[in-house]
Amino acid sequence: MSSSKTTKRWHGNVEAIKAEYLNGVVAQMTAYGDRVHFSMFGSVQKPHYEVINSFDKKMAFDGNHHLHRPEENEFGPGNVTAIFTMEQIKRIIATGGSGARSSIPRAARAASARSGGAGGARPVTAAARAREAVDGEKYVYFKANREMLPEGINQYSDEISALMLKGMSAEQAFGEVIDKHFG
Repeated sequence: MSSSKTTKRWHGNVEAIKAEYLNGVVAQMTAYGDRVHFSMFGSVQKPHYEVINSFDKKMAFDGNHHLHRPEENEFGPGNVTAIFTMEQIKRIIATGGSGARSSIPRAARAASARSGGAGGARPVTAAARAREAVDGEKYVYFKANREMLPEGINQYSDEISALMLKGMSAEQAFGEVIDKHFG
């Protein structure tokens, strides 16, 4: 019986993650973004991860590939792996991890040390959590309704977020912005 806490650390060697699990990561990357990094908390079998899209928006997923609200510093400096591209993850799957590290540039492996910027980790405020929830809901709505939304709607992302933070649903906020700017 182990006395360790639920947030035990793993070694961070992404090449050791099973291909079956990485295929699930690739599926989420295909849907939500082209880059990913993994939390150093948890186990190598099913680490939590964040998918990062081209706007640098991040969506966290748990070990079962479900949307996840990360713990305070779960993806903070020193607690994440380097950022990997879709091609790098597919290469790790294809090679079974053997030799994959050598194909990842040193700069990419060290990226997590720089990604947090200067200083220590900052606490996550209630406002930041609300913004993360809004961003997640907004992106899910966008993805589900992409074909019906007007081209250029992404230019009004901040306005949609502001409306949602005032209490509107994603559907209501998108509708108001469409009426205002495209109607």
